[in-house]
Amino acid sequence: MAHTALGGVIGVMWLVLPGVTADHERFEGYEVPVSAVGSAPVVSDGSEASDVAAPEEESSTGDLVLPLVVAGAAVAVAAYGYGRRRRRTRTRTTPAALPPVARPTTPELDRQARKSLVAADDCVRTSREELGFVEGLLGAETVAPFTEAVRYAEAELSAAFQLRQAYDDNPADASPSALDEIVARCVDAGRRLDAEAAGFDRLRALEQNLTGALRHAEVRFRELTGRTGAAEATLADLGERYTPAACSSVAGQVEQAKDRLVFATTGLNRARQSADLGEPDRAVLHLRAAEGAIAQAEVFVDGVDRLASALAAAAQAVPDALDEVEAVVVEAREQVAEGKRAGVPDSALEGHARRARAALAAVREEAAAGPYDPLDALRRVVVVAAPLGTVPAAVRAVARLATDAADGFVGTHRGAVGAEARTRLAEARRQLDRDPAEADVFALRARELAERDVRAHGNPYGGRPEHTNGVAGAVLGGILLGDLPDAAAEALTGGAPGSFGGPATRARRGLASPRKNSPGIP
Repeated sequence: MAHTALGGVIGVMWLVLPGVTADHERFEGYEVPVSAVGSAPVVSDGSEASDVAAPEEESSTGDLVLPLVVAGAAVAVAAYGYGRRRRRTRTRTTPAALPPVARPTTPELDRQARKSLVAADDCVRTSREELGFVEGLLGAETVAPFTEAVRYAEAELSAAFQLRQAYDDNPADASPSALDEIVARCVDAGRRLDAEAAGFDRLRALEQNLTGALRHAEVRFRELTGRTGAAEATLADLGERYTPAACSSVAGQVEQAKDRLVFATTGLNRARQSADLGEPDRAVLHLRAAEGAIAQAEVFVDGVDRLASALAAAAQAVPDALDEVEAVVVEAREQVAEGKRAGVPDSALEGHARRARAALAAVREEAAAGPYDPLDALRRVVVVAAPLGTVPAAVRAVARLATDAADGFVGTHRGAVGAEARTRLAEARRQLDRDPAEADVFALRARELAERDVRAHGNPYGGRPEHTNGVAGAVLGGILLGDLPDAAAEALTGGAPGSFGGPATRARRGLASPRKNSPGIP
């Protein structure tokens, strides 16, 4: 606007000044008006009027041209400046022009942290499963860089779970920055796995080495099929030797192992068919899905075998644990009688000793009568021994079994298990070498929460083909990414099984446009 005003002033000045007399001077008795444009003086007697009149008429028209040009130029400059300022205002990218970014609320951060933990844990578990196949085929030394990547991701994830446990313990006093760090560590874990995904694919070279990979998977499949039959016989034997509660942690696992093997059978068959038809990409999808199912079937079978070994070991450890705690009880009662126990009131110590003797007597009676649950017996001994300042050594084995059982359940049902159960499981692992009794408590709680999540998830596919051909179990176990019915529609026909990698790469082997005319799922 300043340019416009200036131009207007200049134009007016040039138009007005030619007709204005600057001053009057007297010269030898004559009034001589001095023209502002330097015209000849006009004598008052009019002697030169005729000589001057013509030049003035000619110059008045010419004098208007320059002011008009200047005024037009000024208007043009002003218009250009105004337009430039308007454009600069519209395209400004300085921070002052950006609206303030609102920080997520604490509930939003909490949801994001939970989601990040689940996603990162799924990526680590899937990567570990596929790495196991490749290590069995190529050797541990060949896959060492990828093993290191998984360990790095596990460490970051473990730190994130520890932060989450601390947050859950004291949510009122926790800082939202803890949630930010949880998300950051999960992202870091995923990025490390993503960074190694391309190299892992080059190492496997499944499209070029399908025959060897298929043969390796089929060998593991046949071995596992035999072990599943043996696990069924083992479970029946455990049911005769111990109480139903003793075997509850593996109830149904043989059936779930068979379900995964049914899915693996279909996957291996279709992988060979696709390879024979010259469709290596599709063959890789089927093979990866089959490998994931075989890995989870092995977890189920291992769980039965592990429980059988743990129950046998616990049954042998119970008598020694009872004797150990009995000796502590006798010592405590003697100290009460002599008043030598420091730091603990005699009445409290006497109460601990009395409850311990009653619990030990009940355990002895159950063990003698049989069948009983030796793992539960050891836990009860630990509970009454702790206030007396001792913990039987057998509790470490009990805690490890509980942690492994919870880990297996979470891994084979990860499509439904949330962050809370996974957090308690991670804390159980962390406490194993520090406080086995505490680790056992966390492991049992993790299993309880995971089972709750699975019950809440339900089985909306009962009676449908997806339930009988293993697809529903594959989705529940996180072998196939996504959820039914989409996963069922694409399973074994171009769906996306999980693969080694982080969130950005774990579904990379899925086909963008699966064939619509692919054979249906048998």
